[in-house]
Amino acid sequence: MYIHKKPSWYLPDSGVTPQAAYLGRRKFLRTLGMGAAATAFTRVPGISATAGFPDTLNPSFKLSAVKLTPYDLITTYNNFYEWGLSKDEPSKLSNQGWKTDPWTIEIGGLCANPAKFAVNDLIKAVGGIEQRNYRHRCVEAWSMVVPWDGFPLAKLVTLSSPKPEAKYVQFTSFLDPKICPAQRSNDFAWPFTEGLMLDEAMNELAFLATGIYGKPLLNQNGAPIRLVVPWKYGFKGAKSIVRIDFVATQPKTLWNQYAPDEYGFLANVNPEVDHPRWSQRSERVIGGGFFSSRQPTLKFNGYEKEVAALYAGIDLRKNF
Repeated sequence: MYIHKKPSWYLPDSGVTPQAAYLGRRKFLRTLGMGAAATAFTRVPGISATAGFPDTLNPSFKLSAVKLTPYDLITTYNNFYEWGLSKDEPSKLSNQGWKTDPWTIEIGGLCANPAKFAVNDLIKAVGGIEQRNYRHRCVEAWSMVVPWDGFPLAKLVTLSSPKPEAKYVQFTSFLDPKICPAQRSNDFAWPFTEGLMLDEAMNELAFLATGIYGKPLLNQNGAPIRLVVPWKYGFKGAKSIVRIDFVATQPKTLWNQYAPDEYGFLANVNPEVDHPRWSQRSERVIGGGFFSSRQPTLKFNGYEKEVAALYAGIDLRKNF
């Protein structure tokens, strides 16, 4: 008899923020827990034309306890500054004629296998997608738990075969100032860029998401493909990625360039290091109400066992 052994970062279905809460900011649950068991889908055929969803998944890992919310309850709580600074602007503005299907992502830089992929072709190349439940912690000190669909970033790294001199991975988001109002301003250095150390990118938790709750990513969530790094603050999660490069030196990132004293390159969730303008020792669970009680922030967002070794010898109070 096959017995599945859950990893230490497993998050059960009961720990997932209900989709109605995630998409509608209503009836949120206060949730605790770690990450989730990843699953292998039984086959790749059946991938949709939108973002890549197999029609069959391993029933041992199906999130059967999660009730999916209809598409008319689209999220209105997002940080996606390309579409505005308030939480509700991305859901309004990103759905006014912006097309994320078809979409091409280019892999390049210091790697042996540079390539261009349609998102669906990339999903096929890495062997399909899986579901994972991850805690999400924003640098603004709010949090939620999200069931993502996607694939481990390590699979893309392996497929690309980085050269020995490659030490970092740089992610570049879309640039379309004709349709994206914020990108017509000089407030930020567009396009959005982010980066990880190569060994961070190879960690089992680093994830490229193509969906939420078994459905394709919505535009405001970073469609059709985005980065999810659950032990880091949410701003590290580059959305609507068009290019991934392997580079030798630490890449410039939008937020680190904009305010280096507030947004470090590592950006690990750390209750011991406050943001200059607020404490990071606790967090507000989205949906609990403005005056709701706060819960303590966990080191590395609860994934310390899995990622702490990546930072051996690094002073995370100085290199935050």
